[in-house]
Amino acid sequence: MHVDMDGLKRQAAARALDYVRDGMRLGLGTGSTAKHFVELLGERVRAGLDVIGVPTSEVTRADAIRCGIKLTTLDDIDRLDLTVDGADEIDPALNLIKGGGGALLREKIVAAASDRMIVIADDSKWVEVLGRFPLPVEVIPFGLAATLRAISAAFAKSGVSGPMAVRKGKDGHAFVSDGGHWIVDAHLGRIPDAAGLAGLLNSIPGVVEHGLFVGLVSVAMLAGREGIRVIERPWRRNRGEQQ
Repeated sequence: MHVDMDGLKRQAAARALDYVRDGMRLGLGTGSTAKHFVELLGERVRAGLDVIGVPTSEVTRADAIRCGIKLTTLDDIDRLDLTVDGADEIDPALNLIKGGGGALLREKIVAAASDRMIVIADDSKWVEVLGRFPLPVEVIPFGLAATLRAISAAFAKSGVSGPMAVRKGKDGHAFVSDGGHWIVDAHLGRIPDAAGLAGLLNSIPGVVEHGLFVGLVSVAMLAGREGIRVIERPWRRNRGEQQ
């Protein structure tokens, strides 16, 4: 049976709009599914919805401007009500791997500044254990070899291993993130302790950020053959309140 996955992604994005209210401050994600959300949000804005957004990449910034969405920065507001973003992998605890598009640093800054985060994706991104998708690690180019050795040691301590490679851009040179850094993709296969590995990577000076998003997501909306599946965490991440 032919399935229009792009259409289903758009349905997931439309479902996420149900959480948006007038006057909200929104984090706007990056990627193909998040792009649908920005476009649908723009339709609501043109119909009179009053919101303001913080984009997670220059690509999303351009899309939001094109769609007529007012933008601000985290320098001008202290918190966001809601962030809607995509994912490269989602596990049953609603932990993620993100960063396939290279925007992981800004995406995590925005997610961490949000009261709630909704992730929208097609159901091929659902995995029992993270790691099938290469883990992006954003690094400073200076001292790269030393940083790679420290990353390898962190992997070993966490019980994972696999080849690493600096991501290349279309021109064959090192891909440069919006923050001016490089990204190393680690092919680990399985990451049984995502939280533990995240903590180890956080302690490495040359690592700017990594693509493990642990404990940040409130709701996941997965588009598949049977429609949209909604998985909701039974507590609010930032306030620790039971819903």
